[in-house]
Amino acid sequence: MKVWILKAVIQKAISFLPCEHRINFLFQKYVTKGVNLTNDLFEDKLIHCSNHLKYFRKYAPGKRDFTSLEIGTGWYPIVPIGFYLSGASTIYTIDISDLLSIERIKNTIERYEEWSKSGKLKTYLPEIDPARFERLVSLKGQLGSFGSAREALKEIHIHAIVGDARKIDLPAQSIDLLNSNNTFEHIYPGILSGILREFRRLLSADGIMSHQIDMSDHFAHLDKSITIYNFLRFSDSEWKIIDNGIQPQNRLRFSDYIKLLQDAGFQILENVSREGSLQALEAVPVSQKYKSYKPTDLAISHTLLISK
Repeated sequence: MKVWILKAVIQKAISFLPCEHRINFLFQKYVTKGVNLTNDLFEDKLIHCSNHLKYFRKYAPGKRDFTSLEIGTGWYPIVPIGFYLSGASTIYTIDISDLLSIERIKNTIERYEEWSKSGKLKTYLPEIDPARFERLVSLKGQLGSFGSAREALKEIHIHAIVGDARKIDLPAQSIDLLNSNNTFEHIYPGILSGILREFRRLLSADGIMSHQIDMSDHFAHLDKSITIYNFLRFSDSEWKIIDNGIQPQNRLRFSDYIKLLQDAGFQILENVSREGSLQALEAVPVSQKYKSYKPTDLAISHTLLISK
């Protein structure tokens, strides 16, 4: 049995269990190693943070003091902490599940310390406020006094919300920088369109959205015997059997995301995309569902979409 099939079967089974996200975390930590805070993962998130700030400064140059909202908190609050260090006044992060923990906040702070001492951190976050960095380091020693991870993060202006991003209890036009980091690909289109409508309500008049999207087959991250286009071979009914509620993949392509954003009333300002490999795509017998797409559209594997 191929590795990706085995993972799909296990995650499908886990999705039916109580405390499924906790069980999945242990599975990925000790078996697939997919949730360990490696240097590669930390750097990847720093790149996302750096890009969000870069385009925010480009399209909202007058805003030095800003509010941000991230969808998809995940296990490690790397990007929200990066925003805090770079001057954000208030940072929100929302997830449908509470995946944070005191231990993982500690791990994140320690990684920030290590990268700061090595001099690598300033390569990605050159605008770090020294006083805020000192506050972050001091927070590490106080973590044991907090009742929850969310309570601890409030000490550095980060408000972690657990709930449905289609209805967020924040005032209209209160967010200057809306962002996500490899999250959109895990949200089904009907739900994502509702989230984007809510984002339209929340975005300030001179704010922007910056979304990093990974459109590759995530099973290929673990199983090198398949390409990042493998999941395009399946019909919707076949994919429904394979897909799971723990780490769903919507299989949307670049043009689909553009349409969703435009339908929600956003103007695309810029995109930075990886073209992918047409040769690898040609080796996959794509489902009828994708026959009408241009090969260059199907092949795009990652994109950073900037809009307002």
